[in-house]
Amino acid sequence: MNQLHVVTGAGPVGSTVALQLAEQGHHVRLLTRSGSGPDHPSVERRRADASNRADLAAAFDGAVAVHHCIHGSAYAADTWRRELPRAERAVLVEAGVAGAVVIFPESLYSYGQVDGPMTEDSPRNATRGKLGVRTELLREREASATPTVSVAASDFYGPLVRNAHAAQRMVPTVLAGATMRVLGSPDQPHSWTYVPDLAAAMIRTAASPELWNTVLHAPTAGPLTQRQLVQMYADAAGVPAPRIASIPVWAMQALGAVHPGTRELAETGYMFTAPFVLDSSRSQRLLDMAPTPLEVGAKATVDWWRHEIEDRATDR
Repeated sequence: MNQLHVVTGAGPVGSTVALQLAEQGHHVRLLTRSGSGPDHPSVERRRADASNRADLAAAFDGAVAVHHCIHGSAYAADTWRRELPRAERAVLVEAGVAGAVVIFPESLYSYGQVDGPMTEDSPRNATRGKLGVRTELLREREASATPTVSVAASDFYGPLVRNAHAAQRMVPTVLAGATMRVLGSPDQPHSWTYVPDLAAAMIRTAASPELWNTVLHAPTAGPLTQRQLVQMYADAAGVPAPRIASIPVWAMQALGAVHPGTRELAETGYMFTAPFVLDSSRSQRLLDMAPTPLEVGAKATVDWWRHEIEDRATDR
């Protein structure tokens, strides 16, 4: 059935959700401030402010689902607290009026520092900084009269993903054969979520009322250390694995005393100093989905980055 789905935000998650929905035959209305987004005949790109209820009311009319994929204008707790709750409240109210479910991609920040694998039943009680903002957002969704689903994912990788540990900070370096500098330990197990799997899970939940008003985990393959992921990228690219060096989290914390951007990044450094593992087995059963094999995702990621780098060189 051709249904109207609204997507807010044209980052890697929003764009991937929009394209998957379009390929399934749905009409997609993609909202961004600039009117940007992927070019597809079934994707209607519209300029809108996700915190402006008038914009949203017009855009949500007739929609069965809203996939709310915006992020803060800066990677900073004060920016998130100023921008994100306001936008989410507007989206929840207007989606409720339209009779649409709201699907959110979610991070693992609200779990805070953990001492074992994160499951759907793990406490989500983090309070400080950006972690606390995510906890507050989840609680507001839970209290909303509008049905919601939050699909939590670990660090992103995959096509269209640029600003991430497993993306711009890693793949071009592997392709160039330069020294790879990773945050924290290169040898602690860490979960990596393939963005097409997150998008597919979000779309599946929108069509599954029995899963509404829950927090699920995106299908995510078993953990890899950063060293193993670098090697997997190198194998996918057919190049030698580069030398790996570590950036100690304590050094970033020290620099963060005078550099706000580094301080914000160091806040989540704990994810790379000890095992950080997402268990998605329960959600996979509920969704009847399995994660993309890491080797397949790594190859698609490397191929996409090669094209991206070639396009950048052509545009110069």
